[in-house]
Amino acid sequence: MTFDAFQGLVNISSEDIWRDFYRNNRDKIKVKKEDVAVKNLVKISSAALSISNRKGFPLMTLRDLSEESGLSMGALYSYFSSKDDLLNMIQQQRMAAIVKVFSAHLSGIGEPLEKLRTAIQIHLYLSEVMQPWFYFSYMEAKNLSKEDRRKAIEAEVFTERIFIDIIEQGQKDRIFVDVDSMTTAAIIKALLQDWYLKRWKYESRGVSVEEYSRIVIDFVESYLLPQDNLKQEEKNGSNG
Repeated sequence: MTFDAFQGLVNISSEDIWRDFYRNNRDKIKVKKEDVAVKNLVKISSAALSISNRKGFPLMTLRDLSEESGLSMGALYSYFSSKDDLLNMIQQQRMAAIVKVFSAHLSGIGEPLEKLRTAIQIHLYLSEVMQPWFYFSYMEAKNLSKEDRRKAIEAEVFTERIFIDIIEQGQKDRIFVDVDSMTTAAIIKALLQDWYLKRWKYESRGVSVEEYSRIVIDFVESYLLPQDNLKQEEKNGSNG
C-alpha cells in the first residue's frame, strides 16, 4: 500500500476526529452548533499540540492556549473544564483514531505475513498523518500522573498487542520462526516510533515514509522468516 493510497482510503483529518468527539460528547460541550464547535475544537487541539511540542504540556498555560488558538478564555471553558480535561480529550481522540483505522484495515486479512506488512504500513502512515498527536503522547507520558500516564500508553499497548498476535499466529501456522513474540513486538514498535520521534533525521536523508516502511518490513521479515521462506519472498518480490 502506498502512502497516497492510504490517505485515499483513510479519511482521518482533524475535522473528522473532532466531529466524532463532539457527537459523542454533546452533553459536555456548551456550544450547540456542530460546525462551530468542531472548528474550535480543531483550533484548540492544534494550538495545544503546537505549544506542548515546543515547551511541554505542564508549562502550557490556558492564557498561552487562548493566544495561540485565537479563542477567549471563556470560549475555551465551553469545551473543557481544566488542563487535565483537555489532556484526556486529546488522548481519547488519538486512541479512538488508532483503533478505528487498525480495526478497519486488518480485520479482513487472515494471512500473517500480509497482515504484518499491512500493520507496519498502517502504523507508519497513520503516525505521518497524525505526527503531532503521536509525538505529543510519547513526549508527555513521562510528565503525567500515574492514571493519565496509563491512558497515554494505551495506544502503544494496543498496537504492540496487534504485533504480538500476528507473530504468534504466524508461528502457529509455521510461517515465522520461534522467537519471543513480546520482545519482537516491542522492537518493531521501537522502529515504528523512531519515524515520528526523529522524523527530521530521515527527512534530512531524503527517506520517505514509504521507503522507511519497506526498510522496516524487510528488517522484520529477515528476522521472522526461515531462510528458505525469505529467499522465496525475495524471489517473488523481484518477479513482481
